[in-house]
Amino acid sequence: MAFSKLNRRRKIKKRVRKSISGTAERPRMSVFRSNKQITVQIIDDVEGKTLAASSSLLKEIVEQTGNKSEKAALVGKNIAEVAQKAGISSVVFDRNGYLYHGRVKQLADAAREAGLKF
Repeated sequence: MAFSKLNRRRKIKKRVRKSISGTAERPRMSVFRSNKQITVQIIDDVEGKTLAASSSLLKEIVEQTGNKSEKAALVGKNIAEVAQKAGISSVVFDRNGYLYHGRVKQLADAAREAGLKF
């Protein structure tokens, strides 16, 4: 029987998270993508705390015009700035079961260009 998209993503997420974990030195950058918005968090899995977060719902990003991919790039740039203010320079990228394509790739590329290493 075929999996639904959500079950497929959960299965991929479980498989990927077996090998990816965030530490205090190199936290995990987790991406969540809905149909309209994109959110990213930098998480220390040892402590169980979110160190930094950014979303397409932030006021300065909502005010910008553009399509969802362009807004994802703005979120990537914003998370890199927030992470650098928090003293984070390198992370482990967790695509959260989504394909590394489209908005997820735009976010990752923008974060790399803004100085985040992964």
